[in-house]
Amino acid sequence: MSEHAEPKPLVRAEREQIKSHRGALVWFTGLSASGKTTLAWAVERALNAQGVHTYWLDGDVVRDGLNAGLGFSPEDRRENVRRIAEVGRLMVDAGLIVLVAVIAPYAKDRAETRARFEPGDFFEVWVDTSLDVCEQRDPKGLYKRARAGQLVEFTGVSAPYEIPQNPELRAVGAGDLTEQRDRVIAMLRDAGALS
Repeated sequence: MSEHAEPKPLVRAEREQIKSHRGALVWFTGLSASGKTTLAWAVERALNAQGVHTYWLDGDVVRDGLNAGLGFSPEDRRENVRRIAEVGRLMVDAGLIVLVAVIAPYAKDRAETRARFEPGDFFEVWVDTSLDVCEQRDPKGLYKRARAGQLVEFTGVSAPYEIPQNPELRAVGAGDLTEQRDRVIAMLRDAGALS
């Protein structure tokens, strides 16, 4: 090694050279049962079929592992969002398109999440589904339990959801899934994240 320079760590641009896309994070936010996860899965499957390197981070899955000690107080929700954002930021640095499906009910937390990313790396997608539709879907029975008083601090029932004011995309949670998926992918392509 005496004649050669010391090795240096790869930087993001070097990681992205071997891909047909750059790293980016798509942050799907909305009420429980709004369709965030379903839309994220559809986008990931379509991108994967195009050879795009992706990773899906689901709020429930991360909460069961990395964030297992957190509850649902505003402070714990804030920390949950911060940790998910940081994991996503590291994955974006690795050159992945990261799809995050998380309620993230507070506008301030979403703004702080956006601030963690370079301009053009963060895309907020508000999955806009009415509370009535979400309650009708209720696949986990959470709304029913919240209405019965068994769940405290439940977003949309006993805790607020602050509607995004300037998301990159407003997806219609009760709309056609293929159309909404294609809108997310078009947003990424238009922004230069996909070639």
